[in-house]
Amino acid sequence: MTTRHAACSCGQLHLTIEGESVRISTCHCLACQRRTGAVFSNQASFRREQVTFTGKATTWSRTAESASVVTFNFCSTCGSTVYWESESFPGRVIVAIGNFADPSFPAPTVSVWEESRHPWVSLPPDTPLTRTAKQG
Repeated sequence: MTTRHAACSCGQLHLTIEGESVRISTCHCLACQRRTGAVFSNQASFRREQVTFTGKATTWSRTAESASVVTFNFCSTCGSTVYWESESFPGRVIVAIGNFADPSFPAPTVSVWEESRHPWVSLPPDTPLTRTAKQG
């Protein structure tokens, strides 16, 4: 069984994850662009029972364009958003792929909110594209 570790920049907030992800996605929505400071976000979702949490998280919630509440968990020391949970995906923990600091992490298998994608961003040709409010 695969064990993965994700952490914030300072290492205070840390996740240990057993097993493979349920879904790996790229999101182009404007809210993710603002949250990351990048032109898209990449995330992997796991069943909650796969994840062990260590450290203190500060939370912030917002209502997504899908009308679901999304609660972000970030480190109050360094500010890194490490994981979040969404009403759209009950029982799942969604982790920002960059927090794994693992160049061999699998690529996203779906791309969402394509209507907000910057036209110069290219994805692998076999990546399924969706125009749905379900993200994560």
